[in-house]
Amino acid sequence: MEVVELVRKCEKELSKEFDKVDRLCEYNSLKVLNAFNKYKVSESDFNGTTGYGYDDAGRDKIEDIFSNILGGEDSLVRSQIISGTHAISTALFGILRPNDTILSISGKPYDTLEEVIGIKENASSLKSFGINYKQIDLVDSDFAYDKIVSFLNKHNVKVVYIQRSRGYSLRRSICIDKIKKVVELVKRINKDIIIMVDNCYCEFVEKKTPLEVGADIIIGSLIKNLGGGIAPNGGYICGKKKLIHLCSERLNVAGEAKLVGPSMNMNKLFLQGIYMAPSVVASALKTAILTSKVLSELGYNVSPKYNEKRVDIVESIIFKDKDKLIKYCQGIQSASAIDSNVAPIPYAMPGYSDSIIMSSGSFIQGSSIEISCDGPIKEPYVAYQQGGLTYHYGKIALIKALNNILKK
Repeated sequence: MEVVELVRKCEKELSKEFDKVDRLCEYNSLKVLNAFNKYKVSESDFNGTTGYGYDDAGRDKIEDIFSNILGGEDSLVRSQIISGTHAISTALFGILRPNDTILSISGKPYDTLEEVIGIKENASSLKSFGINYKQIDLVDSDFAYDKIVSFLNKHNVKVVYIQRSRGYSLRRSICIDKIKKVVELVKRINKDIIIMVDNCYCEFVEKKTPLEVGADIIIGSLIKNLGGGIAPNGGYICGKKKLIHLCSERLNVAGEAKLVGPSMNMNKLFLQGIYMAPSVVASALKTAILTSKVLSELGYNVSPKYNEKRVDIVESIIFKDKDKLIKYCQGIQSASAIDSNVAPIPYAMPGYSDSIIMSSGSFIQGSSIEISCDGPIKEPYVAYQQGGLTYHYGKIALIKALNNILKK
């Protein structure tokens, strides 16, 4: 069967799954619109500030809107945050102090955080400031609840850290129900422990956020879900007001916190991005569902399955073949609007242990919400696909990627 025929056949069989996504999009769109209406967004809020950024009404309103949508007391939403990793680093350095302990209960976090934490030696790491790091691995993609209880009863822990999305691993991403269960467990042992959640790739994929089930602080990037493919950079930190204050003093300067930080010309783009985000995330989800269905029909092991509950926008495909992984990513690149003429090859990326093949012909460098696919060059040669600003662009990319690995 030709690739286009297979894709169309699978598409017809996915109406039930696509309907679920449409209903989720409607729910989240109303959530966003209600926040815009509550804070009376007007054209004057598009105006940015320069220099110190004093009295930036639009910037402050954006942070109110993010807090409302995500269920936090306060937010830090700034173009000065350059990535999700930077947002996480800012939060960790803002909250932790020498001799404090951070416990990751979702195993080792992203490679890009290894030098931040001190897993890899770095003179600027948390470890170099006397901050201790411990981790408990997941068991069958769920928390090791008994080990967590035992550790917390024996050690003084300041921050419990959770990475929801799978990163470059084969474990499943962590759903809100599991977050709720482990939050309740931790808080029963010590209500003062700060629960920090890396929420990257997960925004608007479920109805509730980690803050709405008891987490204290969540973090993400605006070149992923909540930027809607419009925000050209930036990140957010949202949660308890006292924690956001500490993070803002780390990002900016002690004593000035959220009062400084010019928005330049970003306010309109941040507002448009969050406004479009529910629809863009829905397109990414439909692209992932179609990819899962088609690749499984071709005999590949995929995760999640097309009809499984989704936690993030990532679809993993196990190729067990280095050349197929590379050709698939090159096919995605060829379907991109930008740099379609470039054939990506594996290379050493800063912050990663293995060479990475990365396709991302994006309007925004490094964006994961447009259409991208990447993976480490190591067995079992897994591609991690994200995004699709529109479903149709995502479908076209899938067809081109498949044709690239199937052609003789």
